[in-house]
Amino acid sequence: MADELFKALADPTRRTILDELVDRNRQTLFEICARLSTKHGLAISRQGVSQHLAVLEAAGLVVSRREGRYKFHDIDTTPLGHIAERWASPDTRGSAP
Repeated sequence: MADELFKALADPTRRTILDELVDRNRQTLFEICARLSTKHGLAISRQGVSQHLAVLEAAGLVVSRREGRYKFHDIDTTPLGHIAERWASPDTRGSAP
């Protein structure tokens, strides 16, 4: 699981997609493509964005669900917590920062 997470985070376009989902969750593929183009000047096809979303989903960072004709994407930061816990020292586990 950690390998998929690090692979997903290694790509700057995928990090930008996550930034956009943090800014506004529950977006369709069309909305994500539009925001990447207008806000970030990224000329990437819908198929390319869809492939990036698939990598993010495999890592557990994005959850998608269908509602009628639309597929909405949401960020899930739970896997990041698992990585932080992995290397937390025993005296800091479970304590508030």
